[in-house]
Amino acid sequence: MKRPNILFIMADQMAAPLLPIHDPASPIKMPNLVRLAETGVVFDSAYCNSPLCAPSRFTLVSGQLPSKIGAYDNAADFPGDVPTYAHYLRSLGYHTALSGKMHFCGPDQLHGYEERLTSDIYPADYGWAVNWDAPEERLSWYHNMSSVLQAGPTVRTNQLDFDEEVVFKAQQYLYNHVRENAEQPFCLTVSMTHPHDPYCIPEEFWNLYRDEDIPLPGVNIDQQDLDLHSQRILKVIDLWGKELPAEKIRDARRAYFGACSYIDANIGKLLKTLGDCGLAEDTIIVFSGDHGDMLGERGLWYKMHWFEMAARVPFVVHAPRQFAAHRVSQSMSTADLLPTLVELAGGTLDPSLPLDGRSLLPHLQGSGGHDEVLGEYMGEGTNSPLMMIRRGDWKFIYCEQDPLLLFNVANDPHELENLAQSPEHQGLLAEFLADARQRWDIPAIHQATLASQRRRRFVAEALTKGKLKSWDHQPMVDASQQYMRNHIDLDDLERRARYPRP
Repeated sequence: MKRPNILFIMADQMAAPLLPIHDPASPIKMPNLVRLAETGVVFDSAYCNSPLCAPSRFTLVSGQLPSKIGAYDNAADFPGDVPTYAHYLRSLGYHTALSGKMHFCGPDQLHGYEERLTSDIYPADYGWAVNWDAPEERLSWYHNMSSVLQAGPTVRTNQLDFDEEVVFKAQQYLYNHVRENAEQPFCLTVSMTHPHDPYCIPEEFWNLYRDEDIPLPGVNIDQQDLDLHSQRILKVIDLWGKELPAEKIRDARRAYFGACSYIDANIGKLLKTLGDCGLAEDTIIVFSGDHGDMLGERGLWYKMHWFEMAARVPFVVHAPRQFAAHRVSQSMSTADLLPTLVELAGGTLDPSLPLDGRSLLPHLQGSGGHDEVLGEYMGEGTNSPLMMIRRGDWKFIYCEQDPLLLFNVANDPHELENLAQSPEHQGLLAEFLADARQRWDIPAIHQATLASQRRRRFVAEALTKGKLKSWDHQPMVDASQQYMRNHIDLDDLERRARYPRP
């Protein structure tokens, strides 16, 4: 029996709490995702394992927590010997392909994918390494507020160029699959970079909304009253001691909503191509993301914290022939993707290989499953590991250098009441703290993070001297095998290129 095809679609920096699949009152227009969710399994409490692009993605593809694989920040080297879902599926006979962003850093730009259809949008070198040795120094490549202050409609951007290529190459991959290799199962990952800032989008999507449709942030906290990590983030993004004009906050959110609709339009293109190619019935579709965006809530922007807007991601599995449509309330994470895909493909996990993620098959079958997420953050804005445990109704945020944070997310979805100082919650707090200290050797992780940063900063500086040898992926195209060429019979060429074949 042929194994199912897998289409994994990713968005970048898409905040799950705002989406219409989670909030019926959401003004964001995403009809294709809504239709996919209506006949799929929707995870209402899905989290990233690190609220930063590269660490989240390294965990997503490997099923291992960032500290286990050195995924400390956006310039961390992802070792080539870490097994990924692409390695597993390839060993099961799948053709594995990636179209778009995965933010791999280091000389291995494949990590088990047999083919990358595009380059990455971000650099593959160590130039964005964080520096805990100088925590007060604001590095030039850090986010600033230009994304908000320059928000609005646009004709073209770097990210539009990239996502247009990502979707086009993915569609071509599907066309080529049915024309050339229909018997082999595929796992195609399509990873777009919207709605990640900068907050600008073409008028076609900007004009789906009006200013009056765009709610301003609902949670506003004075900067001096924020937790210490939030205060450090404001310094990282150059917003400490400053205010943003309300009209620019609205513009940024309007562009972000438009970018979500742009992603939805691209989901529609991919779904149509699946249908046109006769692949819809035999393809499992997964939609998710790498982290969210604070979008001005609590006065914060971008990600880098464990609050719901930054840490929660969409997660939908569409396989209606296998799983009845339903919603899952238990908390899970993108680390669970690898074991889930392996089981959906009919494979088995190697018990001798390390793995932190857990299969979502019980959730998909409606028979229960785990209700816990572990998260780690060692990136910019902190100078000590910032860990998170989400279990049941509770979220515990733990840093040895900061006051503890404890929220009942069920009763307090906006995380306004820190219960860590509540006398009646001291027993629960002590349990979480003991659990965290048992799970994580913070001094060891701290020293490993510093050592990695120092190595990478040294290597990055050395490699700027002399001849540059880029690690960026260079997709190769053999034009001699495209379109009409004299070494192929014209009738045969046209017949092979046509689908369905005459």
